[in-house]
Amino acid sequence: MGLKEHISEQMKSAMKMPDKTRLETLRTLRAALMEKEVEMRGAHKPMTQDEDTAVVVSAAKKRKESIEAFEKGGRNDLAEQEKRELAIIQEFLPKQASAEDIASVIEQAVLETGATSAADFGKVMPLAMKQLKGRADGKVVQEMVKKRLGVA
Repeated sequence: MGLKEHISEQMKSAMKMPDKTRLETLRTLRAALMEKEVEMRGAHKPMTQDEDTAVVVSAAKKRKESIEAFEKGGRNDLAEQEKRELAIIQEFLPKQASAEDIASVIEQAVLETGATSAADFGKVMPLAMKQLKGRADGKVVQEMVKKRLGVA
């Protein structure tokens, strides 16, 4: 079962419960997937699992940024709503990589690129993110790469 179909099944369950927050979040997520699908159709390319994952990762990232902004603005009620939505979206993300897994991928990327200093950050980061696509937060990977390469 594809991601869109899985979300549709979850929407049916949310309608029966009724769980308004879950239903609205799933509708938003399904709409984003359908929008990407239409965009890909225009380019005469089929949707891949990586593109599905990218849409879900993007939705999760938007929620995280909103949570941060609402908390800075003192709007804890809105931050809590975004946290509930983020929890729902995270159900559709691939299993997240552990810190050890991320470190292993970074080490492999360092070896492949021959990186030795902070100047090689731009070589290591894209390679590591490609391998960790959807399984790790970019900010976490960035911090670990900086630490590994000795960037201040």
